[in-house]
Amino acid sequence: MSTSRTVDRAFEAALYTTADDALDTAASLLAADPAADAELARRGEEFVAAAWRRDWQPADLVRIVRRELDAVHVRLAAALIRARAPHDRPRGPRWAAQLDALPDEAPPPRTDRFSHATAVLELYRLLLRLPALEPLSAEGAAEGAGEAAGRGREGRPESRALARIRALLAKAEATGYPEEAEALSAKAQELMARHSVDEALLSAHAPLPDAPGACRIGVDPPYEQAKAVLLDAVADANHCRAVWNEPLGFSTVVGFEADLEAVELLYTSLLVQAEAAMTKAEAAQRAGGRGRTRTFRQSFLAAYAHRAGTRLRAAAEAATADSGSAPDVDLLPVLASREVAVTERLERMFPETTTTRLRGVSDAAGWTEGTRAADHARVGRRRPLA
Repeated sequence: MSTSRTVDRAFEAALYTTADDALDTAASLLAADPAADAELARRGEEFVAAAWRRDWQPADLVRIVRRELDAVHVRLAAALIRARAPHDRPRGPRWAAQLDALPDEAPPPRTDRFSHATAVLELYRLLLRLPALEPLSAEGAAEGAGEAAGRGREGRPESRALARIRALLAKAEATGYPEEAEALSAKAQELMARHSVDEALLSAHAPLPDAPGACRIGVDPPYEQAKAVLLDAVADANHCRAVWNEPLGFSTVVGFEADLEAVELLYTSLLVQAEAAMTKAEAAQRAGGRGRTRTFRQSFLAAYAHRAGTRLRAAAEAATADSGSAPDVDLLPVLASREVAVTERLERMFPETTTTRLRGVSDAAGWTEGTRAADHARVGRRRPLA
């Protein structure tokens, strides 16, 4: 029997049904024919290429595999993505960064051929059923976005402002002193707002102004709802819009490239700070004799997101007002036109969206502690509220 025929028979038995006995039959066929391994791997690369045609990206693929399957499947998926990469066309720095961030190539644990074939088939079942996603690139977006959306920061090194913002947020995450963290975060948000204004003015005076793009940011369990609310607040404060895809575990953020970079950085940093503060708050509650629950943590993160969003918007508005106070700068029309462009791009990508009520926010202590933590992680210029 040819190796191609072995793989065909295995796929016919296993990939188009969810029955366990069918999976066992297919894995037995593959395990008995070592010569089919190369063809099996080649078919896997084809599944990855098909995912790219459905507008998935490397980080999206790893995220869904980790969410639905196990560590061995994540390792197999990363290997397939790496094997496929030399055959893909260049897709810009964001894609390249996702390839660089793939899980390390650790040597696979010793396993029998049947177990390995079973894991491969389970992965391929998932890849085969991936739905099409909304296009993020200018080439895949609806007509009218134009080629300008693809220019942005392609091929440009990271600006000094973003490098400084990254360094400030790293220090805010690492310090054990709330006052220092709040000062560092305040400075980071101020720089983000000023950097956004600078980019907007540069684009407005360019022969071919930029157009908004989009990226996906993972929203991982637990407490996905509260985390999605935090991401939405960060996006809103930085001139972006976010749409949460709960089943697939990510939010799509629409905005101009400099603002998208700021949202990714700030959301990640605030989430790290929130989780550290939540751990301390729980420890204090336990020391006082009160056991904490999932509801406490959900309420904590919801309050943190609400308060952080309020303070982010205030800080951004103050920094933008200062930037627009210089003579000969007609800033408001520039920002208004960019907001319209972001909204139009969002509506093309997501013509139908729904709102979701945040569940599980009923613990008063969790809400109080989350609000207090957001004050300590503040990113504005005002002192924490008494």
